[in-house]
Amino acid sequence: MRNTACVAALPLLLAACAMAPQPAPESSLQVPPAWRSASAGGVGAAIERDWWRAFGDPALDALVRRALAENGDLRIARARLQEYQARIRVAESARLPALNLSLAPTRARAIGPFGTPVESTSLVGAVQASYELDLFGRVAGGVEAARFEALSQEAAAEAAALAVAANTASGYLNLLGLDAQLALAKATLESRQRSFDLARHQFEVGYSSRLEMSQAEAELHATAAAVPQLERQIALQEQALNLLLGASPGPVARGADLLALREPRPGAGLPSELLRRRPDIAQAERLVAAADASLAVARDQLLPSIRLTASVGAQGRSLSQLLGSPTDLWSIGGSVLAPLFDAGRLRAQAEIAGTVRDRALYTYESVVRSAFAETENALASIDGLQRQLVEAEARRVAAGEVLRVAGNRYRNGYASYLEELDAQRTAFTADLNALQLRTSLLAAHVDLYRALGGGWAPPR
Repeated sequence: MRNTACVAALPLLLAACAMAPQPAPESSLQVPPAWRSASAGGVGAAIERDWWRAFGDPALDALVRRALAENGDLRIARARLQEYQARIRVAESARLPALNLSLAPTRARAIGPFGTPVESTSLVGAVQASYELDLFGRVAGGVEAARFEALSQEAAAEAAALAVAANTASGYLNLLGLDAQLALAKATLESRQRSFDLARHQFEVGYSSRLEMSQAEAELHATAAAVPQLERQIALQEQALNLLLGASPGPVARGADLLALREPRPGAGLPSELLRRRPDIAQAERLVAAADASLAVARDQLLPSIRLTASVGAQGRSLSQLLGSPTDLWSIGGSVLAPLFDAGRLRAQAEIAGTVRDRALYTYESVVRSAFAETENALASIDGLQRQLVEAEARRVAAGEVLRVAGNRYRNGYASYLEELDAQRTAFTADLNALQLRTSLLAAHVDLYRALGGGWAPPR
């Protein structure tokens, strides 16, 4: 009776030698009460999951959906998620008994008691069962860590999908911007050709000098050089989009032109809402929980493990005897395994797990700060680009009027070609600047959708 009590008290005595808890470091994260930008607009509504449809271009919708279905990085992320879901089942298997079936046939020859060889045959079949009592929660902690790691990979897959959708949308908008610039360059080239033809005619009839004709020719070639440059950029942008789509090199279908796209206005909401909107924040948070559970498992390695075993079998001298009238075999027992001396290996592993947990917490704080910064940057960009675009449009209209007046004055002989040439350059620059600002403004809205989590919401 005394021996039984000692055996029962052994795990409790060893539990007293467990490693002291390792507290997490104090958080230095501070959530701002509101966004700095005036364009945030207070609390916004939930973002649509298919947020790219707000631009009003069916071709963009088709491209993003294709990228989400066929992008190579997303396929890798989904395969990784399946791996971590299988790891949960591996961890949960430790909660159930393990059963093994064995069959051991032996044929032996030995020297008998009278010095003669004796041959014997033995067939042993057995079913063995083993089960670990999870008194200190080591198995449960392993399952919890595996589940949080799988949840983090789920959020990582969502973050990858958001990045692919945003990159596809940005690439498509950039492509439309290049298309608009190419159309402007070609239209300007036709205008430069007409100006050169007029300057050459006036030189040939003696109305103007060779200087004016040479200036018109130089401006014609400068504008012509912009066309192949833009065509090269368009080809490179199409290839970048094809990589996102998981497609071979080739042209990319367009829908509406740049000026026909709608400018979406997503609500920014409050900074605290961002903690629930972004999948990368959810991923970092779940990695903290997984690291904390892994730390508990590492600390539990210092505690004893109790394993129960049992086996039932049969033995016979032949297969017929084994199946017909065998000799029954059985065993039942248990074991307590506790570390006594390992030169500090288990404690060092627990300390390593503690540093992993601390790094996960620091990473979480960095991800949150980056999310706040990205949202502020997108809001500030939208606000600044909108005001810039208003001024650029006004300048474009004014430059067009200057070009019209300067052209009339030159053709009627009231001004030199230098005046019209300067007006042409100003008008082209103003038109080009307005298109570039329009493209940048639409891309800034994509950045805001990306910064706000793109309509992703964690499962409840």
